[in-house]
Amino acid sequence: MDLLQPLQRLARDNLAFFSPSRSSSSSSRRLAAASSSLLHHSRHLGPALSHLHQLAPTFDLDPATPGNGYRSLLHVVQVCLERAVERSRAVAAQRRGLFFRAAANAAELEALAAALAQLRALLVLAAKMAEVAKPGVLFPDAEEEEEDEEEDEEEDEEGGISEVVLREYSTMSNGCFYGRCLGFQFVPSLRPFLQTLAIGLVSFGENYRNRDPGIGVAAGSLFTSGKFALDPELRGAEFERLTQNLDVHFWKSFWNLTETELLASVASLTAVQVGLCRALAVPPEPLEMPLARDPSRSVTVSPPRAHLGPAPLHLRLLSYHLRQGQDSAALSALSRPDASPWPPSPFPWLRPHPLPPSPGLLLHFHGGGFVAQTSRSHEPYLRRWARELGAPVLSVDYALAPEAPFPRALEECFYAYCWALTNHKMLGWTGERVCLAGDSAGGNLCLGVSLRAVALGVRLPQAVLAAYPVTLVRAAASPSRLLTLLDPLLPLGVLCQCLGAYAGTLGEGSPAPPPSDPPVGEGLILRGLRGGAAWLGGLLRGRPPQKTESPPPSHGGGAQNPPEDPLEDPLDDSLEDPPKFLGYPEGFRPLRTEGPPAIFGEIPPKPPRDPFMSPLLAPDSMLEGLPPIHLVACALDPMLDDSVALARRLRRLGVPVTLRVLPGVPHGFLSLAPLSPECRRAGGLCSQILRQELETPPQIPPRISFSLGGSQFGAGGFRRESLGVGGSNLGVPGGSRRESLALGASNFGPTELPQAQRDQRRAQRGSRGTPGGSGQLKEERGHRRHPVLRGLQGHRRRPQSHARRQPRG
Repeated sequence: MDLLQPLQRLARDNLAFFSPSRSSSSSSRRLAAASSSLLHHSRHLGPALSHLHQLAPTFDLDPATPGNGYRSLLHVVQVCLERAVERSRAVAAQRRGLFFRAAANAAELEALAAALAQLRALLVLAAKMAEVAKPGVLFPDAEEEEEDEEEDEEEDEEGGISEVVLREYSTMSNGCFYGRCLGFQFVPSLRPFLQTLAIGLVSFGENYRNRDPGIGVAAGSLFTSGKFALDPELRGAEFERLTQNLDVHFWKSFWNLTETELLASVASLTAVQVGLCRALAVPPEPLEMPLARDPSRSVTVSPPRAHLGPAPLHLRLLSYHLRQGQDSAALSALSRPDASPWPPSPFPWLRPHPLPPSPGLLLHFHGGGFVAQTSRSHEPYLRRWARELGAPVLSVDYALAPEAPFPRALEECFYAYCWALTNHKMLGWTGERVCLAGDSAGGNLCLGVSLRAVALGVRLPQAVLAAYPVTLVRAAASPSRLLTLLDPLLPLGVLCQCLGAYAGTLGEGSPAPPPSDPPVGEGLILRGLRGGAAWLGGLLRGRPPQKTESPPPSHGGGAQNPPEDPLEDPLDDSLEDPPKFLGYPEGFRPLRTEGPPAIFGEIPPKPPRDPFMSPLLAPDSMLEGLPPIHLVACALDPMLDDSVALARRLRRLGVPVTLRVLPGVPHGFLSLAPLSPECRRAGGLCSQILRQELETPPQIPPRISFSLGGSQFGAGGFRRESLGVGGSNLGVPGGSRRESLALGASNFGPTELPQAQRDQRRAQRGSRGTPGGSGQLKEERGHRRHPVLRGLQGHRRRPQSHARRQPRG
């Protein structure tokens, strides 16, 4: 709120300078209108910010862990105000200059004014949710367990409020957040990547309808990406159209680009080299699992059958060191044909020696919104974990929605967990400790597998690490989920389609049918060239024409130009008009999207209250049996409230739970570690949590060991290396100040003098000013040297010593 006064002062100054009475140019009029909009919004933001600032701490897990959706909204508004003040100050300082770019600065102020208008509307929606929710409840209609008919009716009434928020939210324009304000809320190191991602997304979407999987789509996307890079407003309008109108198959195709050979080979250049990376195919066979309380009894775990029937389970095993059992014939028989086995040594006498089995194993479930990606795209950070943990990593390639909705993925992940427990020898671990880890959708599956283990009474994992998980698979409103309006990685339409595809409530859907005469690659290239040339010609003549199918919304600020047409409200007549019901200030309306909200033409039905699908809805009796849970969330992630709400329930039930809220990084930071130092540090935090749970030794043994004659040589990824020569041992410490070598029975290394000699030397330091003091000091310095070094240098000091030696008696 300290920024409101400076912004009002700068906006008022710029408005007076660019007033129509002083200049009549179009750029000056745009600058004056944008400054007026900034001034208007800054005057009305104060009360809303003060209200949420007092309310936000009551939704934290505890005072030591501040973080929830209300705090995130306040932070985003603060960052937007900082950027508006910075840009307004730059305009005030440069407006009299000869090289002042009036049109570019007007576009910047217009985008910031539009962003403030939409954020102001989000504050109103958040305040309304806080008003109807119970104290500390982040999801007004989803966190209370209903058992009788009265409570079910009460849930339906509260669910109507959430439905009002979602419908109002889905009609709001978000193009301003994908243009010049793209990713402003995240750390600066990620903004170039986010811009590249947005340009690639809109270029891919423009050619997606052509259905040409060959070079045509790639070439067309390349030719059309230039206009989106040079025109942020056009990029924002196209991004808004894509997020509202394309189905889940488009996002599945776009996210699966990370699975291509080209991108996988580029990622492998910087990936950690591991001793074993093997893809496995496990046959579907029943497993007998002993009960945790009575190992003499067992329960049968059937192979997955839902939706697809019995099928082999695909896994990927990574290990930084080759361990005993990982080179067995039983594991080789499970290798998939596309897997690269452990390469044989080119020298017959140089053979890798497997290390003993690891005491721990990490079982990983990848993210991807339940609809895309495999363990291959998550392999870079899994390789780092394999090295840092010193334990094998087993990742599950579960079946994806919408072809295989719930519960297929959960069945495969739980079957993989049971199979790893019963076949620990071939995986290279002793079966002592096992941890589950997953990000996003994988975090949901980690919690679901733990709940299945509790329900069946089998062995529980040592701990669970869930990074930015989704714990409520439902189109429910919460303060942090309002951030999907401005999140380029997780827009609202994408989130709801992925959750609906996994829950099976949206149906599988079908992509738009291809044209009757699909263009060949050459025709698509020529068409892309013609379109690019037309756009470039328009740019040279002035502003390039916008797409006629979805013109971009106005960026004037929202308060001065409310829409003429009334909002079509398909809600129940018992509810008031949404703008009045939600409490918008008089005369204020958010910017509306130009196109119809296709995704929310009809709110999908709520999925069943299945605790294995939505762990947040699990009864207390199931949550009480969970192992220690570690939740790592992002302060600016739309899924933040999912982690906070679950942590609050677990803390209330006495389940060991930790919550870490990381600032500045987005959803999916584990896969973005090579692009940002903040994401690398966040990934290191996850590795540290897993290392503490698996209790791996601090020193890592050499990755490769081999025998030569009767001596053993070691080399690899740890600080201290040792080589044996005959019966001697030479140690070369790489990270220690003290160096020592052992050769036969001799020992070389710095030693410390006894305490009595050190006290004697301290007493002799006072004799420096006396005759002979200099000789005593030199003699003292000589004694400080290592005995062997004094012996090697004695021939230079021996004449002086004899000359000063006093005759005996």
